[in-house]
Amino acid sequence: QVQLVESGGGLAQPGGSLRLSCAASGRTFSSYAMGWFRQAPGKEREFVAAINWSGGNTYYLDSVKGRFTMSRDNAKNTVYLQMNSLKPEDTAVYYCAAGSSSWYRGPSDFGSWGQGTQVTVSS
Repeated sequence: QVQLVESGGGLAQPGGSLRLSCAASGRTFSSYAMGWFRQAPGKEREFVAAINWSGGNTYYLDSVKGRFTMSRDNAKNTVYLQMNSLKPEDTAVYYCAAGSSSWYRGPSDFGSWGQGTQVTVSS
């Protein structure tokens, strides 16, 4: 089992930036893919980004492509989500999740979740 703890959320102005972090423990971090998801009030949780075990491949929700960048540091057991050019519609609770394998297999392949961190984009 893996434990995940997100941090870095907060309030940002439209056009601003935030960097989310997710620290993992309990499993060999470099052995599994990681993902970021978000859930806005009244909406279902949606996939935002994923990265394979080595960081060599990343995948993004169309609406965040070119604005968000996911990365990982296997030496620190941490993944990041750099969010630039933030929009009010990015407001949500952001969750990191661990995949079941080394390679990203789709949004349904994530079984371990963090508690989430709130991101609010407002002027």
